Amino acid sequence: MTELPRKAAARTARLAALPLGYAGRQAMGLGKRLGGKPAEAVLTEVQQRTAEQLFRTLGELKGGAMKFGQALSVLEAALPEEVSAPYREHLTALQDSAPPMATATVREQLAAHLGEDWAERLVWLDGAPTAAASIGQVHRGRWVDHAVDHASGVSGEREVAVKVQYPGAGEALMSDLRQIARVARGVAPVFPGIDIKPLVAELQARAADELDYHLEAEAQAAYAEAFADHPDIVVPAVVAVGNEVLVTEWMDSAYSLAHVIREGTQAERDHYGELFVRFLFEGPRRTGMLHADPHPGNYRVIPAPDGGPGRLGVLDFGAVARLPNGGLPEAMGRLIRIALESDEESLVAGLREEGFIKERTTVDPALLLDYLSPFVEPAGEERFTFTRDWMREQFERINDPRAETFTLATKLNLPPSYLLIHRTWLGALGLLSQLGASAPFREILEESLPGFAAD
Repeated sequence: MTELPRKAAARTARLAALPLGYAGRQAMGLGKRLGGKPAEAVLTEVQQRTAEQLFRTLGELKGGAMKFGQALSVLEAALPEEVSAPYREHLTALQDSAPPMATATVREQLAAHLGEDWAERLVWLDGAPTAAASIGQVHRGRWVDHAVDHASGVSGEREVAVKVQYPGAGEALMSDLRQIARVARGVAPVFPGIDIKPLVAELQARAADELDYHLEAEAQAAYAEAFADHPDIVVPAVVAVGNEVLVTEWMDSAYSLAHVIREGTQAERDHYGELFVRFLFEGPRRTGMLHADPHPGNYRVIPAPDGGPGRLGVLDFGAVARLPNGGLPEAMGRLIRIALESDEESLVAGLREEGFIKERTTVDPALLLDYLSPFVEPAGEERFTFTRDWMREQFERINDPRAETFTLATKLNLPPSYLLIHRTWLGALGLLSQLGASAPFREILEESLPGFAAD
């Protein structure tokens, strides 16, 4: 499939068929069990076939379908092992790749959004994409600046990454997310422990921003300037932008964190996991914005000259939270510190003041501390090791209807200003658990999270 399918009826039909396909395979599995095949073998076969259909469809349709698949892939570490093992290959495949669009379509997009003279500035363009994602793909190119270097008397030439949006991506993205919202209940059994509806609602809420390349360029330029002197984090500068084309400086990197998740040494996992956490919290302090898409494909590995662990490159600034007070809320750090100190009374009062607990709602303070442990526990040790087992334990405890913490969750309110922060934190925990990284989480929070450092 070489271009984004744009016929709404055809896309809707394929998405609507996803839960039906799962139900059909469950029936097939029941028949095999009646025929004497072991239940465990049948379950694995059903999951494998479901994963193949689900993630192949999401990847081929791109748009909101693939965006949904990528969001699920970040939370893969939270799935029970018997579910995640058959899916892992298909989930992680979405983190790095997707079918490309035709070369002719790419050139049409460049002419439409960079101007008919685009080839005078973009003097070379690789015909094959180096990366493809949910709403666009990236090509390597060579850019000639019109400005003359006064020292040499010649115009500059540099390697660039050219991000091209799929034609019709906006329409397809919004249509897909509406349809996925309708079929969420049918897809949910494939992902026990993950609440699908709010995940889709949050994707819908930020979709318009991700389609706006001018907004993305503004955010990336701010990050590139803020991290220009950073020894470990690299953000490519913006070169040019059109409505559906974004040109940035090229970053030499053989692979992303998805590769480290699959094949990295423990030293690499720890090194890049720590850099990821540092970037996550330093970004808001330096820019007033939060990079809100902790997806492994957005983080690129730049090895040291000797081939060992080196710097971390960051891409894709389409999903960025512009924080109201120019940084993460001071109350966020303060409340995590209070929770670490097990000060139940102050914790309830602080959460009530921030709007997490409504005025007439009563909660059990001890249960509240237990419920918040996924967000607090990593900050309680000098070095915290994130694992899939730890992530699954957190999700199972919070999402088990038989657990008291599940009832507590229904009483809590998530203020709009914390929505994207909350989803980013969850995604970050998922990525770190996939990496199996050990990181000095508390030290990083003390350096970069307002309100957290002890007085």
